[in-house]
Amino acid sequence: MASVAVPAHQLTNWSTGLFDCCSDMHSCCLTYWCPCVAFGRISEILDKGSSSCAGNGLVFFLLQSLTGFGCLYSCIYRDELRKLFMLEGSTSEDCFVHCFCEPCALCQEYRELQNRGFDVSAGWDGNSHQYNQVVLAMAPVVEGGMKR
Repeated sequence: MASVAVPAHQLTNWSTGLFDCCSDMHSCCLTYWCPCVAFGRISEILDKGSSSCAGNGLVFFLLQSLTGFGCLYSCIYRDELRKLFMLEGSTSEDCFVHCFCEPCALCQEYRELQNRGFDVSAGWDGNSHQYNQVVLAMAPVVEGGMKR
């Protein structure tokens, strides 16, 4: 995903707060008890289907269980999510949030995708149409058309 610098005044708030986990008990329980599944679902959508839920979830599980640093892998996807929806935050904040409150971060990301119309449990195949609508709705308006 290409990195685009967005002026601070154009950034939007997350649809829910970091600690609003209990506002959606399904995503709360999933991210607490099965963070590998939650992460896999989020990452598959953000990767636009180029990776699988199972593959990313397995990598996250191995990194977390062998090194304790699965958060360094998952914070990359938070950064992608933030850039896709022009959400407030920074790369360093993403890493901080994932390293110190991984379940809350995953839960917030899961809710963000849901609140933007994605069925996170359906994976990329069930959401590719929604992703295309989001990208088209967020495309910048070009005055005067394209010129050479």
